[in-house]
Amino acid sequence: MLVLRLVRENPAWGYRRVHGELATLGIKIAASTVWEMLKAEGLYPAPDRSATTWADSLRSQADAILACDCIETVTLTGQRQYILAVIEHATRRVLTLGTTAHPTAHWVVQAARNLAMDLEDTGVTVSYLIRDRDAKFPALFDQILGDAGIQVVFSGIRIAADELRHGALGADLPP
Repeated sequence: MLVLRLVRENPAWGYRRVHGELATLGIKIAASTVWEMLKAEGLYPAPDRSATTWADSLRSQADAILACDCIETVTLTGQRQYILAVIEHATRRVLTLGTTAHPTAHWVVQAARNLAMDLEDTGVTVSYLIRDRDAKFPALFDQILGDAGIQVVFSGIRIAADELRHGALGADLPP
């Protein structure tokens, strides 16, 4: 069948695109018929049938990915401490780069230098470090890692669902 051949040769095409291509060839068929044919063959009619998810991408590149964040905690004595931690995605091993009561740009930059040296000493090859956009990470942090061959990737901005629904962006949205 031509419909199935088009879909298999062009996995990013959805049923509407296939319908359009068939119409261009002069073949008259309803879009809903194309949809039903794909469904009957066990293929998703939407173009995401071949898309790679973020989770799939992380799993396939796990050996080359680190993630980093600054964690705030309070000790038993009530003192606030900041922990700079890195997780290796492949092993899920957490590395503590340091703790301090007052995270400064100098402290974070030194932690980046230590991380780069530790990775070099252990022979670990890392291509990416995922981090948030926290102001605690100065530009020099990214530069040091870049010089070590590690590309810094920023994580997405998270907005709480309640903020989205209840007007933080200027309009109430349905739940």
